[in-house]
Amino acid sequence: MGLGGGHKLMGWGRVFLGGGVVALPYAFMGCCVPPPPLTRCTLCSVAPGDTIFAVSSGHGRCGVAVIRTSGPGSGGALLSLTGSTELPPPRLMTLRRIRDPHTAELLDRGLVVWFPGPQSFTGEDCAELHVHGGPAVLSGVLRALGRLSGLRPAEPGEFTRRAFHRGKLDLTAAEGLRDLIHAETEAQRQQALRQMEGELGRLYQRWGETLTQALAHIEAYIDFSEDDNVEEEVLSQVDEAVRALEQEIAAHLQDGRRGELLRSGVHAVIAGPPNVGKSSLLNMLCQRPAAIVSPIAGTTRDVVEVSLNVSGYPVVLSDTAGLRDATDPIEQEGVSRARDRLQHADLVLAVLDATTVPTDPAELGAALGSLVPPSTPCILVLNKADLLGGHKGALCDACTHGPPLPPTTLLSCKTGEGTDSLLQLLGQQLAQLCGDPLAGSPTLTQSRHSTQLHGCMAALVLYRQQQDVGMAAEQLRLARRHLGRITGHVGAEDILDVIFRDFCIGK
Repeated sequence: MGLGGGHKLMGWGRVFLGGGVVALPYAFMGCCVPPPPLTRCTLCSVAPGDTIFAVSSGHGRCGVAVIRTSGPGSGGALLSLTGSTELPPPRLMTLRRIRDPHTAELLDRGLVVWFPGPQSFTGEDCAELHVHGGPAVLSGVLRALGRLSGLRPAEPGEFTRRAFHRGKLDLTAAEGLRDLIHAETEAQRQQALRQMEGELGRLYQRWGETLTQALAHIEAYIDFSEDDNVEEEVLSQVDEAVRALEQEIAAHLQDGRRGELLRSGVHAVIAGPPNVGKSSLLNMLCQRPAAIVSPIAGTTRDVVEVSLNVSGYPVVLSDTAGLRDATDPIEQEGVSRARDRLQHADLVLAVLDATTVPTDPAELGAALGSLVPPSTPCILVLNKADLLGGHKGALCDACTHGPPLPPTTLLSCKTGEGTDSLLQLLGQQLAQLCGDPLAGSPTLTQSRHSTQLHGCMAALVLYRQQQDVGMAAEQLRLARRHLGRITGHVGAEDILDVIFRDFCIGK
């Protein structure tokens, strides 16, 4: 901040943080525009105290389905459908006959659970009906619930949104819950569960508390320094704390997008000249004929994409057109799309024909360099190894001598030779790109987080450039607001709490 003794304040009084609740991630709301911070839910045009219900176990035939309610009418709904006069003991599954209250028709015989608030997922009174998962059963129970006064079907993600508004989880935990529901690989599950448990939110909360304390100290200096209740050295302490925080956030941002790659999948591109076996490699890895294989060069004209689970890591694998100077307009478009996909690849499987590849190390490196963009991680796959005969030794020497090459393996898509070696190399590369989701500090998983953290960093940079205490405080206020938008918690009372706790003003 560069503030020393003797600087005069320029008429800045206390400026409190704006309150309000940050909008949930759009995927939780089923819309593309964040709602304003109103006390009334603008999505469903009803008060937040309404009772909602929905199938929470997914759709389709199943042995058991779970229908959940949340809101003040949950208890009454449970009594109406079971014909009971008393609610079952909390959090204890109880066998009940479930009837339509309007017709007294028996709908099913299942288990019911009562979750009185605030000890529930949403923090409100909740009930669950565990019924048989046939479509007719579900339709009948949902229809009976819909006839009850004060109950309505839930909007997409509304249970989680209510849990957020009642402080049961912050935005990062809500995003972790969503990722856990959609997790398809072991590593995705581990990362999502860790985020849902609140590790990422606690990290951002700690940073927010650091900024809250720094801002509170500056506010105290602004308001009380003339009374000698606050020493000027407090500004140096704030500078030191902000500098350390800035370094920590910068290190967090420089994570190589590991969390985002693990969440959305590593985009791996199979690239190489025509007729080297790229489509055969795709089919071998996904174990189905996803791409057309033909001895005719230039068969692949468009990008063929499949999703895979490799060693517990998600991979979006793309087969592309052979890279050459094409004359056919359609093939030219295919080559253009292949080169564009290469520019955005996280990993490249560069495929060359082992029978025609140069055995001179320098020439081999040049052939590879014409395929792979600089600095993009790569695995060199020398296909058609079954046709090498006694020339394998010379080719292996070319790979181990001369300029360093990326991880390389011999492969035969025809016989399967080298498949295990390729999968091992692929797993190692994915582990380097995604990291261990259980090790170290939690990583960034959303571009939304990255955007807000860069905004926070920009505000901290401007803070260090300020010569006026009031302007410096405003930059800290802005940095804290960016952090609050990640978790959804932005308020002014926290600053007041720290001021009176740390400085004991008025004692």
